[in-house]
Amino acid sequence: MTTPHLTPPTTDDDWWRSAVVYQVYVRSFADSDGDGVGDLRGIREHLPYLRDLGVDALWLTPFYTSPMVDGGYDVADYRDVDPMFGTLADFDHMITDAHALGLRIIVDLVPNHTSDAHPWFQAALAAAPGSPERDHYLFADGQGPDGGLPPNDWESIFGGPAWTRVPDGQWYLHLFDPAQPDLNWRHPEVREEFLDILRFWLDRGVDGFRIDVAHGMIKAEGLPDVGFNSMTTGRRQSELLGKGRLPYFDQDEVHDVYRAWRPILDSYPGGRMAVAEAWAETPQRLARYIGPDELHQAFSFDFLDATWSADSFRKVIDTALTESTIVGAPTTWVLSNHDKQRHVTRYGDGPQGLRRARAASLLMLALPGSAYLYQGEELGLPEVLDLPDELRQDPAFLRTGESRDGCRVPIPWDGELAPYGFGPPGGAPSWLPAPATWQALSVAAQTGVSGSTLELYRTALRIRHDHPALATDAGEVVWLDTDPGVLAFRRVAGPAALTCVVNLSGAPVTIDGYGTAIAASAELTPAGTGHVLPVDAAAWFDEH
Repeated sequence: MTTPHLTPPTTDDDWWRSAVVYQVYVRSFADSDGDGVGDLRGIREHLPYLRDLGVDALWLTPFYTSPMVDGGYDVADYRDVDPMFGTLADFDHMITDAHALGLRIIVDLVPNHTSDAHPWFQAALAAAPGSPERDHYLFADGQGPDGGLPPNDWESIFGGPAWTRVPDGQWYLHLFDPAQPDLNWRHPEVREEFLDILRFWLDRGVDGFRIDVAHGMIKAEGLPDVGFNSMTTGRRQSELLGKGRLPYFDQDEVHDVYRAWRPILDSYPGGRMAVAEAWAETPQRLARYIGPDELHQAFSFDFLDATWSADSFRKVIDTALTESTIVGAPTTWVLSNHDKQRHVTRYGDGPQGLRRARAASLLMLALPGSAYLYQGEELGLPEVLDLPDELRQDPAFLRTGESRDGCRVPIPWDGELAPYGFGPPGGAPSWLPAPATWQALSVAAQTGVSGSTLELYRTALRIRHDHPALATDAGEVVWLDTDPGVLAFRRVAGPAALTCVVNLSGAPVTIDGYGTAIAASAELTPAGTGHVLPVDAAAWFDEH
């Protein structure tokens, strides 16, 4: 198939270094056809909202042909759009409109595993043990007299064993759901296939890729045992790293893959980029994924995991900035995504959680580097904790009882009743139901309302783009002396300076001498020549 070679909106090759990227969970953003599921046309229709919000790029979760066992992270065809989301023509129209509005498009790439409906895996199941078809994946004989035990002790991140037996007696590896068999990345055809997939989407104009499980493609030779129960309770990957490098994660050979990808990205105009979802045992090993011959960025999840304390945030920020200096690449900051409980809920119950979330957002957006926002955080959406079990679709839920569905509920646009404008009038209910309390959190309810979370984000993003001290990833963070429990740092660009102050102390604090307040997550009270910064609040001060 011949595809148009579309170019990004500008030729600024370094756009990603300070970009604000908005993650769109495609199923839950906007439904254009009334079937209760978000789609590409829904995204296209709401592009002006994202432009006006002030973001630079969109990261789209998988929209490829898929049985949707894991929300599209089980891909059956990497070069087509699932009918649930539209067509390739819908994608082309969407990316053309996005570029016309100055928005770039990053797409999710899922290279660690395919769907079990992928033609390669179907061919592998139909073939005999030892056949070339099976060599695209990781098939192995079992242990025990009759091969009835798994080949090793690896466990799935979704809980339970990481191996499933097929009728002829062999087992195949799946670090996630059984419907997501792991590819054999030592096979040259696998590597060539993904080089072609990269070119396919680059030719359609995508500006970058988010690499799912970027650390997982290469498994240690011989598939050795882990030696401990690594995943039996569905623990997240970050909780395992202190036990040493795992034989299925962060193997040195994985970097050969990215060294082959980088020349392809560099051969296209406009600064095409890739960001890794990578977990590594140490910050030094994580930094290895970034460089002029590998990937452009890797998510810094330590910021997301920081506790609500000045010491925790400062340690995470200092570590991330130090590592970014070593590799010469910007740090990425993130507070929420489709795999984590929304930070409004993580930070506390009710009003406290929202106060802290708003303050953390100002902290994040004042830091050098790029920031990744998760859809709905600009509305202050909390996690939905009371979804009926029968409606949950996260495959991990059936295996562990843990579910990521609560952060994937469709976002509210307008109206008084669910699904709040998610789809056209008279359409089907949204695939996950929105709470009755979300009426006040909709885009329409917050637009133009002074002090709303949406207007706070719009203000902060506008200042971030316009203020010389924030408009680039350059410029060090200069920490200022403060009261215990208060963070304050300054960023300087020529005669311009901006100071960010965050009060995590548990009591109001009086601040003075930082300049004119230009943004605040909570109302500031005048106090002499300064201000009183409330508990769990942040403010920006201009020092032109």
